[in-house]
Amino acid sequence: MRAILLALAATLALSLPAKADEVTVAVTAIVEHPALDAARKGVLDALTAAGYKEGENLKFVFESAQGNPATAAQIARQFAGDEPNVIVPISTPSAQAVVSSTRDIPVVFTAVSDPLGAQLVKNMDKPGGNVTGLSDMSPVAEHLALIKEILPDVKTIGYLYNSGEANSVSLLAVLKAEAEKAGLKVVESAATKSAEVQGAARALVGRADAIYIPTDNTIISALEGAVAVAEESKLPLFTADTDSVSRGSIAALGFNYYDVGKQTGDIVVRVLKGENPGDIAVKTAAGSDLVVNKAAAAKMGVTLPQSVLSRATKVIE
Repeated sequence: MRAILLALAATLALSLPAKADEVTVAVTAIVEHPALDAARKGVLDALTAAGYKEGENLKFVFESAQGNPATAAQIARQFAGDEPNVIVPISTPSAQAVVSSTRDIPVVFTAVSDPLGAQLVKNMDKPGGNVTGLSDMSPVAEHLALIKEILPDVKTIGYLYNSGEANSVSLLAVLKAEAEKAGLKVVESAATKSAEVQGAARALVGRADAIYIPTDNTIISALEGAVAVAEESKLPLFTADTDSVSRGSIAALGFNYYDVGKQTGDIVVRVLKGENPGDIAVKTAAGSDLVVNKAAAAKMGVTLPQSVLSRATKVIE
């Protein structure tokens, strides 16, 4: 009798899912740094607020590519094989890898400046297929205006970026167009991996009046190397990423990436509840913070004007 009951229990167990209401959200990022980590936390918190809780009805998986595109592709293939309910790639390289790996699993990307240029979607309003997400296109014209307000005599902007990251290449084109309107010249210096960042920053000394770093994951992951050059050379350094200001940038006007993550998480929730990602328009992140670092400015020979300090969202002393 006991054997019959055990056999019946086993049959019932096989016929039911482990957790009928459990969903899996798989997240990957090209590298770990404060902005991307904050975005990931925002995604998780948005899911939690919508009733998807880890350990109860949510399995939340994360893998970092540690800055390696080949690893990003490997993670994407692994996730495609695991068949989670939704994949959330953070950053352009990770999004490109994931979108190339699956045509069936819903994909909600985030922290991608130019989804069209990166060929993630063909139409922002009606992306189609299995892909949608959130763009963090930087307000470049406003960045240049801020730099000119802080450095009225600036003539040449040094652009420090990874020439292999589609996001940064797109932003370079935008920067050149906006710089021309503002009467500024752009010189560029590329680093294709984090170990090259300090040398690429040094290559701008004597060629630029200020360094501008976009939302480039390679550069931001090794930001301290660029900051050291900027302090040593008294070459003012600005970033598009507000989380980088506490690490030594003078100022940044940009998104709070935790909020970017929460906005992304809201889209993930819509997909989990049955909406087709291809029918959800790609959104541009909302919100903009001005963060300034008085100590960093002093180290680079800059005094922040009161007009900037008075409207800053956050001032780091």
